[in-house]
Amino acid sequence: MQKDKVQEFAKKINIDFNNINLLKQAFVHKSFINENPGFKLGHNERLEFLGDAVLELVSTDFLFKKFNDKPEGELTNIRASLVNSHHLTLVAKELEIEKYLFLSHGEEKDKDSKARQYIIANCMEAIIGAIYLDNGYANAKQFIEKYIFKNVDEIVDKKLYLDPKTQFQEKAQELYNITPKYKLLEESGPDHKKSFVVGLYVDKKLITKGRGSSKQEAEINAAILGLKKKDW
Repeated sequence: MQKDKVQEFAKKINIDFNNINLLKQAFVHKSFINENPGFKLGHNERLEFLGDAVLELVSTDFLFKKFNDKPEGELTNIRASLVNSHHLTLVAKELEIEKYLFLSHGEEKDKDSKARQYIIANCMEAIIGAIYLDNGYANAKQFIEKYIFKNVDEIVDKKLYLDPKTQFQEKAQELYNITPKYKLLEESGPDHKKSFVVGLYVDKKLITKGRGSSKQEAEINAAILGLKKKDW
């Protein structure tokens, strides 16, 4: 990626970098360095480490001040929903971060895996770290609030910060006074690549089936499908 591509991204987020190489490094995955040992910049893991800490502080401060009526446990859940890899990946996709990444040939081809999701989420944190180092805390805070917190009111109003299983359980208990149950229906595949199918039941009635590479993932997927089916 040429420097003008990095400048393109800097312009997109409306930040003038004193050292554009800091932003460029935020896009460098370690797999690229393994294939290109002579590359003049390092990978982005140190920037990711820093950005993670900045994001944690900004989100904690933001939520503490915005929702002064909410207890610590609820604030913790809201914060987790904003800074987890799934949410960061959604934000990163809106910013089209993938087209700026430095990846190995193997990682470049693997576009739809969980590993790619983590790479993209980690890159978001590295970008925050780069902004903080180059432009200071105030600009890093502004970036985070503009892109990562933009849907916070919807998340809180609709209680999207609760995990799908908790959301489904709360609605089932509220409407039916019944706690939903999960039952393993199918297990297949070799040990290194298992696949599980789990049924979600309310009062012995099968609501949905969820599939995943672990029982927990299958249960979460069943709950997601159950929320959609029930329009909850």
